Order: sequence, then structure tokens, then C-alpha cells
Amino acid sequence: MAKFSPDPVASGPAIQAIAEGGFRIDGELMEAALLTPESAVPWAPPAVDALDPAALGDLLTRDPAPEFLLLGTGPTLRRPSPAFTAALEAQGIGVEVMDSRAAARAWGVLRAEGREIVCALMGLS
Repeated sequence: MAKFSPDPVASGPAIQAIAEGGFRIDGELMEAALLTPESAVPWAPPAVDALDPAALGDLLTRDPAPEFLLLGTGPTLRRPSPAFTAALEAQGIGVEVMDSRAAARAWGVLRAEGREIVCALMGLS
């Protein structure tokens, strides 16, 4: 299990560790998760190529709207469909895609900067 040292100035959920079983977020192990600056909830994601905005629940309907979605696509980087990216961009929300380990690390850095972002982390298995 890779341990993280959360940045003390970052607000919101802290990803404390990554393991094959998932992500330890604020003491709770989640195989996959949706994160906002205020909360983290377990997620049952579809396959990357089947991803649509509805699969993200309320993640995109925040006020203020997120600058972008940080999308962790599992153990490797896999691109979502162009239609998924276009749908988010039509709402003024950018999409940053990377493997889930990189996305988990980026979450802490970007939140420490006070960025208004959301994150969807797919499982590592």
C-alpha cells in the first residue's frame, strides 16, 4: 500500500493511501470513488468506453461548477469516448484523464491549490 502525506492546507477528502483493494480516503477503503471538495463517496463505475455524464451522479451539478473533472481510468490510462468529453466540455467542464494512481496524487496537489475540481477514480483491478 502506497502511503500519502496529505497536504495540511488542502480542504476536503484526503486520499491517504493506494492499494490493490482501492483507495483509503479519510480512513475509509473505497474500490472506486467520486470526490468533491466536500465529500467522497464509493462509486460503481461502468467501463471507460461506456462512461457517460449520468454515471457521475451529482458530481457535475455542483455550484459553483467544477473547473474540470479529474478522471482516473484504473491501472492504465484509457480514453473515454469523444462523446463523453464533448458533453462535459459543452457544460464548460474540462476533462483531465490519467491512470487512477496519478489522478489520486493530482487530487491532493490541485486541492491544496484551492482548485474547484471534482474527481472520479476507477478501481485498480
